[in-house]
Amino acid sequence: MDKFKLELFFTILGIGATSGLVFENNSLFLISDSSSFLYAYNVKNEKLDKIKLFENSQQNIVKKDKPDFESITLVGDSILILGSGSTEKRMVSAFYDTRTKKSVTTDLTDLFEKICESTEVDKKNLNIEGVVSYQNNWLLFQRGNGLANQNGIFVLAESFANPSHINYVPIILPKEKGVHATFTDAVLVDNKIYFLAAAEDSNSTYEDGDVLGSWIGTLNPDNFEIEFTEKISDALKFEGLTVYKNSKSEISFLLCEDNDSEILKADIYELTIKKTTR
Repeated sequence: MDKFKLELFFTILGIGATSGLVFENNSLFLISDSSSFLYAYNVKNEKLDKIKLFENSQQNIVKKDKPDFESITLVGDSILILGSGSTEKRMVSAFYDTRTKKSVTTDLTDLFEKICESTEVDKKNLNIEGVVSYQNNWLLFQRGNGLANQNGIFVLAESFANPSHINYVPIILPKEKGVHATFTDAVLVDNKIYFLAAAEDSNSTYEDGDVLGSWIGTLNPDNFEIEFTEKISDALKFEGLTVYKNSKSEISFLLCEDNDSEILKADIYELTIKKTTR
């Protein structure tokens, strides 16, 4: 293995357009940007369960009506899921308790409006693709694929629902054929943030474009300085990562791909990086 090793790990039938995932206790929880279910895949017995987040949860929701779930993270024994905020119907969150098996959904319109009012990112360019809790702050990863190319991190101080202060930190990522890569997910590992980014030839948070590649990178969560980036694919658009294995010498992630298709099939990849190469 040189700097990294990327390989197809397994395929899950019954879910498509995967946009985020969390691995915990042999269970892989997944979201799809065209569905209002949370999916739980048991890696050992290869069983996929659908968990209703709404009373009328659906698969393959038409683009104009979908909640566009793009961000997922583990919070204690619960899973937090966020809509992207790129349209009025995408300003919603779901909180699923893995012990009680119950979910609560919340309208985030007021929060997203506060984010836009507190920063220079307007509603037309808002597109949240990742969420990380770090110390007393919540970090929301803004994908800068709108016309304004505003790629960066919203820092919500002290509280997710009612932050005492909201700051925005612009982040510039590598270019491919004149198109900047933009955030598609992030996860905290050993006080370091690993992020995914993709370059897509489109100036819209709504319409898809030609995929120009995907990157893995790390940044310091205290000063938001980029520590390294590495292109991992020329053609695939990876939109979710979660820690699979973590040792002193290397770290492995599971990645999911958004294939922008209605086919209910999810390819899960394993990405392994030697820590000595960073």
